[in-house]
Amino acid sequence: MGISCKVVGLDSKAAGDLDLDEAVFGLEVRPDILHRMVTWQLAKRRQGTHKTKGISEISGTTKKPYRQKGTGRARHGSLRSPQFRGGAVIFGPVVRSHAIGLPKKVRKLALKTALSAKAKDGKLVVLDEAKLAKPKTAELAKRLDKLGWASALIIDGPVLDENFARAAANIPNIDVLPQQGANVYDILRRDTLVLTREAVKHLEARLK
Repeated sequence: MGISCKVVGLDSKAAGDLDLDEAVFGLEVRPDILHRMVTWQLAKRRQGTHKTKGISEISGTTKKPYRQKGTGRARHGSLRSPQFRGGAVIFGPVVRSHAIGLPKKVRKLALKTALSAKAKDGKLVVLDEAKLAKPKTAELAKRLDKLGWASALIIDGPVLDENFARAAANIPNIDVLPQQGANVYDILRRDTLVLTREAVKHLEARLK
């Protein structure tokens, strides 16, 4: 038993029907799983190159500024200490990875949940094929506008059509990915999810 979905062409004409696997596109929507996955993705992409200098990295004298007792002033052992201008930073950020752990089963479930959420909201469209004769941005923009896709993620098979990818590159709020690049964050950040027949076939094989 599958979920029946109409297939449309880039010319806005109907191109038949396609049954979507319920095990991939018919799951219960789990906001908690989607939140964990998006957090994992965004944490993983952070560079973590922020860095401040500790006292051992500050250039300057190692001499004690003045004697320990008898001056009536606070005790200091170095002019490189954080209380002095140009001194060290205490507990500042260091170069590190922000990545967190998330089991593969949860990641797989999150992707199926994201696909199911779009299908449930009526924001999932199956496209016959994402191919163009020439890489013309204006032509593709007109077609997408006619289809009503102002904000869309278009996922194709393992290999993208070069003309289509080049034409879509300069259209705002339109992303194009091969099926192996399908991810929860990009699916959720665009209003419409567009899958080609080829993408559906590969995603179902990969996620079942």
